[in-house]
Amino acid sequence: MSLPAPDPIAQEFVPFALRAGVLRFGEFRTKAGRLSPYFFNAGGFDDGAKLGALAAFYARRLLQARSEGRLAFDMLFGPAYKGITLASAVAVEMARAGHNLPYAYNRKEAKDHGEGGTLVGAPVRGRVLIVDDVISAGTSVRESIAMIRAAGAVPAGVAIALDRQERATQDGADAPWSAVQFVERELDLPVVAVATLADLLQWLRAGADASLAEHAAAVEAYRARYGVAAD
Repeated sequence: MSLPAPDPIAQEFVPFALRAGVLRFGEFRTKAGRLSPYFFNAGGFDDGAKLGALAAFYARRLLQARSEGRLAFDMLFGPAYKGITLASAVAVEMARAGHNLPYAYNRKEAKDHGEGGTLVGAPVRGRVLIVDDVISAGTSVRESIAMIRAAGAVPAGVAIALDRQERATQDGADAPWSAVQFVERELDLPVVAVATLADLLQWLRAGADASLAEHAAAVEAYRARYGVAAD
């Protein structure tokens, strides 16, 4: 599979994720039962400095996508649970960049006292961007879409940290599309990722960290076996 030209934001993000311990190389069993040569766990952005830097990467990518006309949104929405922290942190960083946006998130269980309901934060209205870490099966996205529409607003897209660009599973078998492609094609929502598997491979191939060069072949083989073609 051909690789795109190096993306500046992604090429900064990959080593940042490595330093943060969020991206690791080795052998890891995925939920789909595949043996992956790398592991990405956004839960590792677990202190203020890491979270602030992560939010800055999201904000840069979102402002880029907006300026290029690929994304238009009026507010942010964070699906419980990881999306709550991400949406709030990205809202802070967007405001710092001069783009103050309202944000909201959902509870897993409806509250029957106080303000009640499952939605918290700003009123959900206008074009709403869903902010999450990854898209694994699209379940969280579908649930978010339903809540946004029930509030009378319009889902505008999804922002994630990493697009693994690998085939989803359906009924125990590999599907011809990825979870991200499913959201884009079947749910008709644009997805913007800070980085992709192709970006990760590009960084490894560039040899910026010689100690990790040995992992490039394993990542490339994994992508050849389970990867999807870029749209």
